[in-house]
Amino acid sequence: MAINSLDFQSKLTGELDKELVSSSVVGFFADNIMRQKFVGAKNVLIPDLELQGLAAYDRDSGFTQGSVTVDQKTYTLTQDRARTFSIDREDMDEIGVAELAGQIMGEFVRTKVVPEVDAYALSKLAGIAAANNNVLSLGSGETLENDCVKLINTAINNINEITGYEEEVVVFVNPTVYKALMESPELSRHIDLAEFKKGEISTRVQKINNAAIIPVPAARMKTIFNFLMVGAGGFEPDSHAEEIGIIAMPKKAGSLVKKTEKIRIFEPDQNVNMDAYKFDYRIYYDVFVKNSAADTIYTYTY
Repeated sequence: MAINSLDFQSKLTGELDKELVSSSVVGFFADNIMRQKFVGAKNVLIPDLELQGLAAYDRDSGFTQGSVTVDQKTYTLTQDRARTFSIDREDMDEIGVAELAGQIMGEFVRTKVVPEVDAYALSKLAGIAAANNNVLSLGSGETLENDCVKLINTAINNINEITGYEEEVVVFVNPTVYKALMESPELSRHIDLAEFKKGEISTRVQKINNAAIIPVPAARMKTIFNFLMVGAGGFEPDSHAEEIGIIAMPKKAGSLVKKTEKIRIFEPDQNVNMDAYKFDYRIYYDVFVKNSAADTIYTYTY
């Protein structure tokens, strides 16, 4: 089989997409399917639905007329990221190239793409929470070590007041908060284990008051990142960034929209620049929160 066959490229792209969804801490945002329509290269229309509530039924005039408002809001994708790799023909044989290509690109997605998508998404969510003044704080005399459960419960209760108690809540925590949670004497009265679905994968997570606790590496929990354009690429925290300790939100509030996640593969005979296999990876994406859900996200930073 030729390494650049459409069948292989399609299969590898599908596997990389699964890796992104299963490995990313925000991968479940891809499960939040919202009807969307791309308009041009960068914009996507996503509907925000508003309905009126029940009214009285009149035996003479019948039903009270209600209205449905569909706000087709335009969102702009901002993250157009890519990388190309080359492997010399002499470093791999034709029989093993497909397997090695899968290993290389799988490792690239797991160690480079996933952390960047997480960092971008979480910093954006924290920014939305701050813009809506949904910022958690410790009271006088309180400490994170002793009062982290209370802090998280405050966020959960605030969200439940808006969405109702049937809506599933997720709480992203950095290692500092997670450690404080695990060492909290209150934890035994609040913690539970439950299934958490992310794409095709179901995992066991710890829950507090029916909210899933998702620990996140500290490197991905900053308020501001710089996403490097050249050189080694990747991302780094901005010099003015704060630590994000907590982000609490309804599980369905965020949506990961991808216009492109694609890999192109070229054999050495097709590579005009060098005698090497060439692998191109591109992902064009963004994370959006509909207006109706923007006030349901809470954050704690320090």
